[in-house]
Amino acid sequence: MDDYTTDTRSDSPTPPRTSGRKKRLIWSGVALAGVCVLAFAFLRPHANSPGGTHSHRHSGSKSGGGETAQPVAVQAVKTGTMPVVLTELGTVVPITNVTVQTRVEGYLMQVLFTEGQHVHKGDLLALIDPRPYEVQLAQYEGQLERDQAQLAQARVDNARYQRLIKQDSIDAKTARDQEFLVQQYEGTVKSDQALVDNQKLQLVYCHITAPVDGRIGIRAVDKGNYVTAGQSGGLAVLTQMQPISVIFTLPQNQLPQVAEQLRTKGSLKVEAWDSSNSTKIAEGTVSALDSQIDTATGTVRLRAIYPNDDEHLFPNQFVNARLLVKDLENVILVPSTSLQTGPSGQFVYVVKTDNTVEVRPVTIGISDGTNTVVNTGLKAGDRVVTDGVDHLRAGIKVSIPDATAATTAPATPHAGTPAQ
Repeated sequence: MDDYTTDTRSDSPTPPRTSGRKKRLIWSGVALAGVCVLAFAFLRPHANSPGGTHSHRHSGSKSGGGETAQPVAVQAVKTGTMPVVLTELGTVVPITNVTVQTRVEGYLMQVLFTEGQHVHKGDLLALIDPRPYEVQLAQYEGQLERDQAQLAQARVDNARYQRLIKQDSIDAKTARDQEFLVQQYEGTVKSDQALVDNQKLQLVYCHITAPVDGRIGIRAVDKGNYVTAGQSGGLAVLTQMQPISVIFTLPQNQLPQVAEQLRTKGSLKVEAWDSSNSTKIAEGTVSALDSQIDTATGTVRLRAIYPNDDEHLFPNQFVNARLLVKDLENVILVPSTSLQTGPSGQFVYVVKTDNTVEVRPVTIGISDGTNTVVNTGLKAGDRVVTDGVDHLRAGIKVSIPDATAATTAPATPHAGTPAQ
């Protein structure tokens, strides 16, 4: 009896330990099943799903397993002419820019121009009080007349002495002194004449005239002011507007081709565009090349001349000078949008005859923004992808919507034509 009781008590804890082990096994099985479900969800094929991997899309497109071809836009490579244009920043500089100065001093009596007026060479612009110079001119003219009279008298005396010296009726020294006196008076008369001429010139300078054709700026001095020769600012600034020039710089590495074309043609066409490079202002020519390179910037200056009949070019205006160096004939041209950049350089997607794409490395030349010159890698007639390149890879199947539309267009009945 006692043994039975003892055995019963010693075996009573066993059922709880067996139940905990079963629970752990059940939870482990549930976790393993969850992992399997997740693994199956991520690793199963997604041939028709947009989120599938590239390798499945690629194989699906090649096998035709329910996936449509990638739509793209293409354009045929062509040959044509590409202008070599250099665009540089320039400044409008007048060919002639004159600060109108006075050469004499005095009171400014009249101002005969209007600010902003177009004047011609020789037009009277201002008048300085001439009366002091007129008075001094009269004084010099009187002095000249007096010395001319003395010279005439000395010449008469000299002629008489020369006759007497031949008759041995006068001392030779007296006759010789009279010759020297005549020479002195001749020098005095010449000096007086120079004073008279100089004073007449001062009177001319009292009348300030336009030295060149051009447009006169803001007046710097008003009527009634006392002006002096060479004073700061002058009376006004006169600027030649027609023709006008643009000074721009050219990098020294581009100098050889420009200099060669200038030697061959004599002049090159150049367009002036506004500072935003969006609107053409004027057309002109370049014929002048500076004689040296600026060592500080490594550039050389050129001057372009423009007729500027409409005066759209204004002095000190910043413009973009587009210099046409030459035209490249019969070069391969592709749309700039078709060019892609990869680790090995530039490339394009070329559509082959079976409507699959091929990656074609290219070397490019100059571009005008719309088209680019291709030196190697393409030939005329090749079809390059210009739009829809985001998901392209070598060998992928593509469709061309424009070509498809053109093929199916005849099947659509025209207006007024009954359907077949």
